[in-house]
Amino acid sequence: MDTELYDLLGVPPSASENEIKKAYRKKAKEHHPDKNPNDPQAAQKFQEMAAAYEILSDPDTRALYDESGMAGLGPGSRGPGGMPDGADMFAQFFGGGATFFDFSGGGEPRRRKGQDTELPYNVTLEDLYNGKSVKMNMEREVICNTCQGSGARGNAKPKECVSCEGKGWTFIQTQVRGFTAFRTIHWTFSFEIAASRYGTSRTKCTECNGQGSKLKEKDRCKKCKGEKTVQEKTRQEIFIERGMPDGHRIVLAGAGDQQPGVPAGDVVFRLKTARHESFERSGSNLLTNVKITLSEALLGFSRILVKHLDGRGINVTSPRGKIIQPGDSIKLRGEGMPTYKNPDQKGDLFVVLNIEMPDAQWLQSVDKPALERLLPPKKPNMDPMPEVVDEAPYEEGDIVDVRARSFPASSDFFDQGFASQFGEGDEDDWEDEDEDDYDHDMGGEPECRPQ
Repeated sequence: MDTELYDLLGVPPSASENEIKKAYRKKAKEHHPDKNPNDPQAAQKFQEMAAAYEILSDPDTRALYDESGMAGLGPGSRGPGGMPDGADMFAQFFGGGATFFDFSGGGEPRRRKGQDTELPYNVTLEDLYNGKSVKMNMEREVICNTCQGSGARGNAKPKECVSCEGKGWTFIQTQVRGFTAFRTIHWTFSFEIAASRYGTSRTKCTECNGQGSKLKEKDRCKKCKGEKTVQEKTRQEIFIERGMPDGHRIVLAGAGDQQPGVPAGDVVFRLKTARHESFERSGSNLLTNVKITLSEALLGFSRILVKHLDGRGINVTSPRGKIIQPGDSIKLRGEGMPTYKNPDQKGDLFVVLNIEMPDAQWLQSVDKPALERLLPPKKPNMDPMPEVVDEAPYEEGDIVDVRARSFPASSDFFDQGFASQFGEGDEDDWEDEDEDDYDHDMGGEPECRPQ
């Protein structure tokens, strides 16, 4: 019977719940880091006792421990009523790091699955509109088929690592300073460490790579050199489905690196949409800018306004007698992006109409008096006239230069279209609420481009 947790608290396996509680309180008081400032291992001992008490104070986890020891609390085991396994509990106590207790018999904690690999994949708006199939060559680690992942030649067996004595980890001394806190299920403990103190922590043994044992050079597999895995080239295919959103994750299950004893991780491609010359996307809708002439704005038009993402031309006819103002927009229903997983349904395409004024050469070629008679009359001077009228020279300027400067005297200057309205302000204006919580616990509107 495994009695390691009972020994930590100084009680026999037959101890009652009340006896365990009293023993824990006595030990915790005795080994509290505040009372042992010169012992660099006091914090670890204190944490170990807290974790041991959490297991032995619960009837379900104590029964599992009494029956099978640490192995009964290992990964994958569940107690009555769905209790979490011991490895998960210790991961909570120690922040997901290694503990002194070994649930798997080796130096490294056992994992339920290999590590996932996430890769960015650049796509165009055309790819997301039309869909695309991509084949690519990849390399990954696979289990050596010569030694079947043992790393050994023939029937050779690894020997216990001399450096870590088979534990898979060694102690290192590090300088620590400031405030340290850790939490069990029922209590939060904290203590201060002086600026010049040194602490002891665990690290993976470099001699055996955390395995607790190692093979001699002559006993290693010739193919994998004792590494247990070899590199293999594979050809994978991913499907970019119509309407997928930016940032979507395409998962190739089990296509990651293989490791002995655990299922292979996944390869995950995260889509990153490149900026488009003509279109902006907003969910299932599209937005574009189109230039029309002054005559089209006044007299109407019937022509192909847009070349779509699939190469189609979209012909639009304006209503008779409709005068188009600069910046007017129209909606082409059902001409937006396909809906992901339901590509037959599409959003809408919004077209902003910008009026292109005629140039000076055209003006010189027409009869100006006749044109003036055709156009609406010019606006008269204001009435009544101001008492003082100054003459200002006409000078061309660029509004972009003005918007590039700040105007603290008027927060609503250039309200229409100013970038700071749309969340593009200085990062210093934002406040991270998480920082306050942490300290407490520890003591644009898109710019459209012309079509």
